[in-house]
Amino acid sequence: EGLVARIQSEYGGRLKVVATGGLAPLLAEGTTVIETIDPDLTLDGLRLLAARNPAPVLSRERTRLPDHEHD
Repeated sequence: EGLVARIQSEYGGRLKVVATGGLAPLLAEGTTVIETIDPDLTLDGLRLLAARNPAPVLSRERTRLPDHEHD
């Protein structure tokens, strides 16, 4: 609560506090500053990024690295 109050004071207004992660419901029980609980917010964001940036298709052909001779 103190951290949220300091950030809001620095920002100059009220901010929405969202608890994320598996322990979000537990954290929300102990405070009044959390307005929204979204345990999967980070994972949902990563899923969206992955969908927008599909992995490149890699060749099945193996490439041999050149042998380096030592002096």
